[in-house]
Amino acid sequence: MAQTQAAAASTSATTRATAVVDAADPGPAPSGPGPREVRRRQRLRRLALHTTSLAVLVLGWWLVTRAGLVRPLYLPSPGAVWDALVRANTDHPISPGSERVVRGEQNYYLWEHLLASLQRIAVGVGGGVLLGVPLGLLMGTTWLGTLLEPYLNFLRSLPPLAYIGLLIVWFGIGDTSKIWLLFLAAFPPIAMSTISGVRGVREDQVNAVRSLGASRRQVLSAVVLPATLPEVLTGVRVATGFAWTTVVAAEIANGIPGIGGLAYLAGEQLQSALVIACIVVIGLAAIALDLGLKSLERVLVPWRGKA
Repeated sequence: MAQTQAAAASTSATTRATAVVDAADPGPAPSGPGPREVRRRQRLRRLALHTTSLAVLVLGWWLVTRAGLVRPLYLPSPGAVWDALVRANTDHPISPGSERVVRGEQNYYLWEHLLASLQRIAVGVGGGVLLGVPLGLLMGTTWLGTLLEPYLNFLRSLPPLAYIGLLIVWFGIGDTSKIWLLFLAAFPPIAMSTISGVRGVREDQVNAVRSLGASRRQVLSAVVLPATLPEVLTGVRVATGFAWTTVVAAEIANGIPGIGGLAYLAGEQLQSALVIACIVVIGLAAIALDLGLKSLERVLVPWRGKA
């Protein structure tokens, strides 16, 4: 009887020890895709979705034009748009059978039109950054905000076509009036984003730096500017997009070379295929610009969105 109880006690102790070991060692972790693999699969799914939707859109467009449901003047076929795009980037006879050859459209290739517009936008948005950020910092930290913010809101609410005529009267039909228009489109979003960023700085951070003896300039450079930079970059993205949508208005008068000027001129000449080709190029360029600015934002403010 004693031997049976001892054996039972030994078995119970062994069982408890095994349970403790099993609890301490859960065994091999379940196999599965890691975070990087999950992100890669998500990107592939998004790419497949975008590609499929684009293919369906182009197919529907082709079917509508093929069936003749819409006149080519109003909706040219995808093939006609592609031919216009190729023609705008190559040398071709000025008319069928003519020996005179022209470069692209209006004696410029399409990429040259695009580059001219990008240069104007770079100068206009660059001027908006150079003036909008310092002014936004001043308006966010001094009494200038109370004084100037109504005028800034007034300027922000004006559509570009409201003052393009006045800018042409002041500066002529050259690039100066176009750059001024793009600057006036880009400046308000940048300034207002900077003001918003300054006013969003936590007061306890500023007080902590001041308690350590920091000067006003040190507070600005060590606390306010880093905290405001994400809002500033967001304002630059918004301003660039707004300036890009204004490029056609900026290039209405004497806008050649320029992608907006070419689109406007092609519309006046009823070259619908070329107009759509310009629209596609403008849209793709805008997407590329925004992606570039988002990449720059990730480099300059890697802490954004992280606790």
